[in-house]
Amino acid sequence: MEFPVNDSEYPFLRDKHIKYCIRCLGVLPERCQSIDSSRVVTAFFAISSLDHMNALKEIEKDRQHLIDWIYSMQVTTNENDSSPVDFGFRGSTICMIKENSNDSLCDKAHIAMTYTALSTLIVLGDDLSKVKKENILSSLKDLQLPNGSFRPMNIDCESDMRFVYCAACVCYILQDWSTIDTEKIVQYIKESRNYDGGIGQGPGLESHGGSTFCALATLYLMGRIEETFTVRELNNLKRWLIFRQVNGFNGRPNKPEDSCYTFWIGASLKILGCYDSVNYPEVSKFVFNNQDNICGGIAKLVKLTPDILHTCLGISGLLLYDKGKSLVHPGLNISQRAAKYLSQLHNQWKLQS
Repeated sequence: MEFPVNDSEYPFLRDKHIKYCIRCLGVLPERCQSIDSSRVVTAFFAISSLDHMNALKEIEKDRQHLIDWIYSMQVTTNENDSSPVDFGFRGSTICMIKENSNDSLCDKAHIAMTYTALSTLIVLGDDLSKVKKENILSSLKDLQLPNGSFRPMNIDCESDMRFVYCAACVCYILQDWSTIDTEKIVQYIKESRNYDGGIGQGPGLESHGGSTFCALATLYLMGRIEETFTVRELNNLKRWLIFRQVNGFNGRPNKPEDSCYTFWIGASLKILGCYDSVNYPEVSKFVFNNQDNICGGIAKLVKLTPDILHTCLGISGLLLYDKGKSLVHPGLNISQRAAKYLSQLHNQWKLQS
């Protein structure tokens, strides 16, 4: 794999990044213990990074083991009859017990874990035949709130644009939008727009690169961008996104650049058809400068410790560059190769229905 900008001053450390991603699929160091409860997400970033680097063959011998492990995270029964129905994928087998309670939050299905589990299965070439589709889709209905947003779990907790996006991805992957109210989603996104053109996590909240991507990608997957925004609103949104570039991208005005926005902002511009406004050489130099020259991996900023999220989003963001064809699906954040495989599954399901 070659990036459009990859000279001797800023080489892409592919071999080291591959080793780093494989390490992230194993036992994590102590400093990473806080993310042990969301290992499904960690696996998605690591495996997707390998896919972006054309390196899935490095884990081919473990492919079925990884698929089986992901399915072991699927919540298929409601063990406590007094609790709400709770189907999907959990993040880990590590349980985090609330004080004075037998309720394991980590053992519940989580909408972000469900999205990343399904995406990882697609990347690994699984046919999703073991996914409890109807149960998962029925649970999404219980996660949607009256204002159109979604909670991540079937408990009293936060709700915002991140989980709207996860719900949209699940519905798109499973090709069924019937259990959620898409009109309320569109209205929630409209109400989350701000005077500056950007989109916040919810109504009245500050415009942010991450929430703007989540809103745009949701509409993109639903095929409803043009009907949601006026031409003027789209132009203001494009302007806000383009102004996020310094050398790399930042997520808000007057904030430092960050490798992860290489994807969040870049994919938003790709969805809106204006990625050609990006100064790509400067973006690539920024990301390559945040690589760890010894251990591999990409950090959010130079001299910081790399992590798998910024590694994946830095690489996938750079692959949005389009002189031929983008190598990344800007809505799902998976490779175009994996997206094509998903499309083939969708066609098979149509023939079987």
